[in-house]
Amino acid sequence: MALKDESKIESKDQDLNEETAACEPEDTDNAEAIDNDDADKEEQTEDDSDSDDKEEDASGKGSKRKKDKKDKKDKKEKKDPRDAKIEELNDRLLRLMAEYENYRKRTDREKSLMFEMGGKSVIEKIIPVIDNFERGFATVTDEQKEDPFVQGMDKVYKQMTGSLEEAGLKVIEAEGQEFDPNIHEAVMHVEDDSVGENVVVEVLQKGYMYKDTLVRCSMVKVAN
Repeated sequence: MALKDESKIESKDQDLNEETAACEPEDTDNAEAIDNDDADKEEQTEDDSDSDDKEEDASGKGSKRKKDKKDKKDKKEKKDPRDAKIEELNDRLLRLMAEYENYRKRTDREKSLMFEMGGKSVIEKIIPVIDNFERGFATVTDEQKEDPFVQGMDKVYKQMTGSLEEAGLKVIEAEGQEFDPNIHEAVMHVEDDSVGENVVVEVLQKGYMYKDTLVRCSMVKVAN
Protein backbone atom coordinates (compact mmCIF):
# COMPACT_ATOMS: atom_id res chain seq x y z
CA MET A 1 0.00 0.00 0.00
CA ALA A 2 2.84 2.31 0.80
CA LEU A 3 4.50 1.44 -2.47
CA LYS A 4 1.42 2.36 -4.43
CA ASP A 5 1.23 5.72 -2.72
CA GLU A 6 4.87 6.45 -3.49
CA SER A 7 4.42 5.52 -7.13
CA LYS A 8 1.41 7.83 -7.33
CA ILE A 9 3.37 10.68 -5.82
CA GLU A 10 6.26 10.13 -8.27
CA SER A 11 3.88 10.08 -11.22
CA LYS A 12 2.32 13.36 -10.04
CA ASP A 13 5.75 14.96 -9.67
CA GLN A 14 6.68 13.80 -13.14
CA ASP A 15 3.49 15.29 -14.61
CA LEU A 16 4.15 18.57 -12.81
CA ASN A 17 7.70 18.72 -14.15
CA GLU A 18 6.46 18.12 -17.69
CA GLU A 19 3.89 20.89 -17.38
CA THR A 20 6.56 23.25 -16.06
CA ALA A 21 8.90 22.37 -18.92
CA ALA A 22 6.09 22.94 -21.38
CA CYS A 23 5.35 26.36 -19.93
CA GLU A 24 8.98 27.55 -19.82
CA PRO A 25 9.36 28.26 -23.63
CA GLU A 26 6.15 30.30 -23.60
CA ASP A 27 7.41 32.32 -20.67
CA THR A 28 10.73 32.84 -22.45
CA ASP A 29 8.97 34.03 -25.60
CA ASN A 30 6.84 36.39 -23.57
CA ALA A 31 9.89 37.79 -21.85
CA GLU A 32 11.63 38.39 -25.17
CA ALA A 33 8.53 40.13 -26.55
CA ILE A 34 8.37 42.32 -23.45
CA ASP A 35 12.06 43.19 -23.84
CA ASN A 36 11.54 44.11 -27.50
CA ASP A 37 8.57 46.30 -26.59
CA ASP A 38 10.63 48.05 -23.97
CA ALA A 39 13.46 48.67 -26.48
CA ASP A 40 11.01 50.08 -29.02
CA LYS A 41 9.55 52.37 -26.41
CA GLU A 42 13.01 53.57 -25.46
CA GLU A 43 13.88 54.27 -29.12
CA GLN A 44 10.59 56.07 -29.62
CA THR A 45 11.28 58.11 -26.49
CA GLU A 46 14.74 59.02 -27.78
CA ASP A 47 13.29 60.03 -31.19
CA ASP A 48 10.66 62.12 -29.48
CA SER A 49 13.27 63.82 -27.35
CA ASP A 50 15.44 64.51 -30.43
CA SER A 51 12.49 66.03 -32.31
CA ASP A 52 11.64 68.08 -29.24
CA ASP A 53 15.24 69.35 -29.13
CA LYS A 54 15.11 70.28 -32.82
CA GLU A 55 11.82 72.09 -32.36
CA GLU A 56 13.28 73.93 -29.40
CA ASP A 57 16.33 74.92 -31.47
CA ALA A 58 14.13 76.14 -34.35
CA SER A 59 11.86 78.05 -32.03
CA GLY A 60 14.92 79.52 -30.33
CA LYS A 61 16.34 80.73 -33.66
CA GLY A 62 12.99 82.16 -34.69
CA SER A 63 12.62 84.03 -31.43
CA LYS A 64 16.19 85.30 -31.80
CA ARG A 65 15.43 86.68 -35.30
CA LYS A 66 12.29 88.34 -34.01
CA LYS A 67 14.26 89.85 -31.18
CA ASP A 68 16.93 91.15 -33.57
CA LYS A 69 14.28 92.72 -35.81
CA LYS A 70 12.61 94.27 -32.80
CA ASP A 71 15.95 95.67 -31.61
CA LYS A 72 16.62 97.21 -35.05
CA LYS A 73 13.13 98.67 -35.13
CA ASP A 74 13.63 100.13 -31.68
CA LYS A 75 16.93 101.65 -32.79
CA LYS A 76 15.26 103.25 -35.80
CA GLU A 77 12.47 104.59 -33.66
CA LYS A 78 14.96 105.87 -31.11
CA LYS A 79 16.92 107.91 -33.69
CA ASP A 80 19.36 110.46 -32.45
CA PRO A 81 17.71 113.92 -32.47
CA ARG A 82 20.85 115.34 -34.06
CA ASP A 83 20.54 112.94 -37.01
CA ALA A 84 16.89 113.90 -37.42
CA LYS A 85 17.85 117.58 -37.42
CA ILE A 86 20.57 116.97 -40.02
CA GLU A 87 18.10 115.16 -42.30
CA GLU A 88 15.61 118.01 -41.91
CA LEU A 89 18.21 120.62 -42.82
CA ASN A 90 19.41 118.59 -45.81
CA ASP A 91 15.84 118.25 -47.05
CA ARG A 92 15.26 121.99 -46.69
CA LEU A 93 18.51 122.72 -48.51
CA LEU A 94 17.62 120.43 -51.43
CA ARG A 95 14.18 121.98 -51.73
CA LEU A 96 15.66 125.47 -51.65
CA MET A 97 18.19 124.60 -54.37
CA ALA A 98 15.45 123.11 -56.56
CA GLU A 99 13.28 126.20 -56.12
CA TYR A 100 16.19 128.46 -56.99
CA GLU A 101 17.00 126.44 -60.12
CA ASN A 102 13.36 126.69 -61.25
CA TYR A 103 13.38 130.42 -60.54
CA ARG A 104 16.59 130.89 -62.53
CA LYS A 105 15.21 129.02 -65.55
CA ARG A 106 11.93 130.91 -65.39
CA THR A 107 13.66 134.31 -65.20
CA ASP A 108 15.95 133.36 -68.10
CA ARG A 109 12.94 132.51 -70.24
CA GLU A 110 11.20 135.72 -69.25
CA LYS A 111 14.31 137.78 -70.04
CA SER A 112 14.71 136.08 -73.41
CA LEU A 113 11.05 136.69 -74.19
CA MET A 114 11.34 140.35 -73.15
CA PHE A 115 14.40 140.82 -75.37
CA GLU A 116 12.62 139.22 -78.31
CA MET A 117 9.55 141.39 -77.80
CA GLY A 118 11.70 144.51 -77.47
CA GLY A 119 13.73 143.61 -80.55
CA LYS A 120 10.59 142.86 -82.52
CA SER A 121 9.05 146.23 -81.64
CA VAL A 122 12.23 148.05 -82.76
CA ILE A 123 12.44 146.04 -85.99
CA GLU A 124 8.81 146.77 -86.78
CA LYS A 125 9.73 150.49 -86.76
CA ILE A 126 12.87 150.00 -88.87
CA ILE A 127 11.24 147.86 -91.60
CA PRO A 128 9.35 150.81 -93.17
CA VAL A 129 12.69 152.63 -93.49
CA ILE A 130 14.05 149.64 -95.38
CA ASP A 131 10.96 149.71 -97.60
CA ASN A 132 11.64 153.36 -98.45
CA PHE A 133 15.24 152.58 -99.33
CA GLU A 134 14.09 149.83 -101.69
CA ARG A 135 11.45 152.04 -103.30
CA GLY A 136 14.05 154.74 -103.88
CA PHE A 137 16.50 152.27 -105.46
CA ALA A 138 13.68 151.03 -107.74
CA THR A 139 13.46 154.53 -109.33
CA VAL A 140 17.21 154.85 -109.96
CA THR A 141 18.17 154.54 -113.61
CA ASP A 142 21.24 152.76 -114.90
CA GLU A 143 23.01 156.09 -115.50
CA GLN A 144 22.31 157.23 -111.91
CA LYS A 145 23.74 154.09 -110.35
CA GLU A 146 27.25 155.50 -110.78
CA ASP A 147 26.31 158.63 -108.87
CA PRO A 148 28.28 158.89 -105.57
CA PHE A 149 25.13 159.80 -103.64
CA VAL A 150 23.32 156.69 -104.85
CA GLN A 151 26.33 154.53 -104.08
CA GLY A 152 26.55 156.00 -100.58
CA MET A 153 22.88 155.31 -99.92
CA ASP A 154 23.33 151.76 -101.19
CA LYS A 155 26.17 151.21 -98.72
CA VAL A 156 24.06 152.53 -95.83
CA TYR A 157 21.21 150.25 -96.88
CA LYS A 158 23.46 147.17 -97.02
CA GLN A 159 25.00 147.99 -93.65
CA MET A 160 21.58 148.37 -92.04
CA THR A 161 20.18 145.14 -93.47
CA GLY A 162 23.37 143.26 -92.56
CA SER A 163 23.16 144.40 -88.93
CA LEU A 164 19.50 143.40 -88.75
CA GLU A 165 20.28 139.96 -90.17
CA GLU A 166 22.95 139.47 -87.50
CA ALA A 167 20.33 140.38 -84.87
CA GLY A 168 18.02 137.64 -86.18
CA LEU A 169 15.94 139.30 -88.89
CA LYS A 170 15.24 137.15 -91.96
CA VAL A 171 13.44 137.85 -95.21
CA ILE A 172 10.63 135.40 -95.98
CA GLU A 173 11.29 133.56 -99.22
CA ALA A 174 8.06 133.73 -101.22
CA GLU A 175 8.55 133.96 -105.01
CA GLY A 176 8.29 130.52 -106.64
CA GLN A 177 7.08 128.96 -103.37
CA GLU A 178 3.69 127.45 -102.72
CA PHE A 179 1.30 129.89 -101.11
CA ASP A 180 1.26 129.59 -97.30
CA PRO A 181 -1.50 131.58 -95.57
CA ASN A 182 0.51 131.61 -92.35
CA ILE A 183 3.30 133.77 -93.80
CA HIS A 184 1.89 135.03 -97.14
CA GLU A 185 -0.83 137.54 -97.86
CA ALA A 186 -2.35 137.22 -101.33
CA VAL A 187 -3.45 140.57 -102.74
CA MET A 188 -3.67 139.58 -106.44
CA HIS A 189 -4.47 136.46 -108.48
CA VAL A 190 -3.33 135.86 -112.08
CA GLU A 191 -3.86 133.17 -114.69
CA ASP A 192 -0.45 131.70 -115.52
CA ASP A 193 -0.08 128.26 -117.10
CA SER A 194 3.71 128.39 -116.89
CA VAL A 195 3.65 127.84 -113.13
CA GLY A 196 1.72 125.49 -110.94
CA GLU A 197 -1.54 126.29 -109.24
CA ASN A 198 -1.42 128.22 -105.98
CA VAL A 199 2.19 129.31 -106.51
CA VAL A 200 3.53 132.77 -105.71
CA VAL A 201 4.60 134.49 -108.93
CA GLU A 202 5.56 137.91 -107.58
CA VAL A 203 6.37 139.58 -104.26
CA LEU A 204 4.80 143.02 -103.89
CA GLN A 205 6.14 143.67 -100.39
CA LYS A 206 8.74 141.67 -98.47
CA GLY A 207 7.82 139.78 -95.34
CA TYR A 208 10.12 139.33 -92.35
CA MET A 209 10.73 136.89 -89.50
CA TYR A 210 12.54 137.87 -86.32
CA LYS A 211 14.11 134.63 -85.07
CA ASP A 212 11.04 132.35 -84.90
CA THR A 213 8.47 135.15 -84.66
CA LEU A 214 6.53 136.52 -87.61
CA VAL A 215 7.01 140.28 -87.94
CA ARG A 216 5.20 140.89 -91.21
CA CYS A 217 3.59 138.72 -93.86
CA SER A 218 4.72 138.89 -97.48
CA MET A 219 2.28 140.62 -99.83
CA VAL A 220 2.23 138.41 -102.93
CA LYS A 221 0.61 137.72 -106.29
CA VAL A 222 -0.62 134.13 -106.65
CA ALA A 223 -1.32 132.07 -109.78
CA ASN A 224 -4.71 130.34 -109.99
